[in-house]
Amino acid sequence: MVSAGSSRGGGPARLAPRGGAGPGSPRVSAAAALRRRWWWAAPGPSGTSLERVALAFFLASVALVLSWALYLYVFRYLGRGRVVAGFVGEDLEPCDVFDGAWVPDAGYPLYNSSLCPFAERGFNCLANGRKDTGYLKWRWKPRRCDVPRFTARAALERLQGKRVMFVGDSMSRTQWESFICMLMAGVDDPKTVYEVNGNQISKTIRFLAVKFASFDLTVEFFRSVFLVQQRPPPRHAPKRVKSTLRLDRLDNISRKWVNSDVLIFNTGHWWTPTKLFEMGCYFQSGRALKLGTSVDAAFRMALETWASWVEKRVDLNRTHVFFRTYEPSHWRFAI
Repeated sequence: MVSAGSSRGGGPARLAPRGGAGPGSPRVSAAAALRRRWWWAAPGPSGTSLERVALAFFLASVALVLSWALYLYVFRYLGRGRVVAGFVGEDLEPCDVFDGAWVPDAGYPLYNSSLCPFAERGFNCLANGRKDTGYLKWRWKPRRCDVPRFTARAALERLQGKRVMFVGDSMSRTQWESFICMLMAGVDDPKTVYEVNGNQISKTIRFLAVKFASFDLTVEFFRSVFLVQQRPPPRHAPKRVKSTLRLDRLDNISRKWVNSDVLIFNTGHWWTPTKLFEMGCYFQSGRALKLGTSVDAAFRMALETWASWVEKRVDLNRTHVFFRTYEPSHWRFAI
């Protein structure tokens, strides 16, 4: 801002900064004014211009965005790919094996469930009368790489002396059965493969373990449909509360999951109002009942408890941890 003032000699008026008119006031040239307006713009009491603050904020924002972009690129395309590649073999090119599609493959299936002693008949479609076999001949194909074809003998040798564990609901149990049947194809003597406690495969048993004696390999299953504790209701709970899920505490058998080499979790199919509220099962955290908590919110809290347990209790330098997502239900007419 400028104001008009008279020279002492009565000459023509000149422009001087407001508050600075009079002898000794500097003239304001157009170029100087432009420079001052852009870079300095009359410093305030703090001595820092708004333009400089805005410029610094803009540059910091650009740097932050670029940093996030670089982080996401490294994590998705380099970081996760290397973790997966390191597990399945050093010769595999790093890629996101979770990004892909199912493709037909006449070389499948990898085993005959009717010949595997660990496959439950209830899940053996062919033995139960299904005539077509096309549903068995599909293979997962990542978009940016090829996963090496499963070879039972190579898998047994790689897993020699290891402990592989599945934890979850019946979806985990059937995956556990399938994995055992896949490995059976590489065993010379089927009698060297047995359930450690002599149990028949059943959904009523919380713990099952199959030993591959020739390879000192154990493949185990723990039934934990919610992963968190299910307990009797607290005292003075409403009559409709028959049990609670302790969203802040992992299942009390979780101590048995720690010392494993491969740990595969799943949960989700029991997290429905039908299997919870209609059965009188509600949520609890600490001593507080969470009667107004939705299933989705409770599920998130339970997964946060699970993730915290993994970080604190599992040696991730030794154990490969996987969490499997939802898959279609195996119940007829289920949604």
